[in-house]
Amino acid sequence: MAWLCAEYIADEVLRTGDLVDVGTLEYRAGRQTLALTVYLCDGADEVAGVQAVARIEEWLNLTSYDHPWAAWVGEQLATREERAREAGGPAGPDLALARESWRWLRQTELLATDLGDEGPRRSSDAPRTVDEDTRSWTPAWQLGLPLSHLAIHLF
Repeated sequence: MAWLCAEYIADEVLRTGDLVDVGTLEYRAGRQTLALTVYLCDGADEVAGVQAVARIEEWLNLTSYDHPWAAWVGEQLATREERAREAGGPAGPDLALARESWRWLRQTELLATDLGDEGPRRSSDAPRTVDEDTRSWTPAWQLGLPLSHLAIHLF
């Protein structure tokens, strides 16, 4: 139930932001990225309901540009699996759904504007410019992360 609640919260945040059309791969990438963030922020496998609004700042920090989100997800999933092993039972459906979501986000690639740092500089001190016509195949989570971060801001 915790995963479904996290997915519901992510869906509501993204719909409110109205950044991409519902039903697109970009929307799914944002929803799954944010759902993983919401689900893994909670230390236990509890339903996220009431505490959701209080965690918005934490979600913003976790989805920010300079945060190692992918490594954090891997660590959190491993911790939950270890906790399930120590308890002597199966990991449970919530963790299985979160794992499947993470697999999809890593293996699915979307064609998106290349926001890398390889663009030309205007001067030695100026940041690199982004050529919005340059496209590259990007893992879904790399597109979903800034999308979910912006949706949280708009929420």
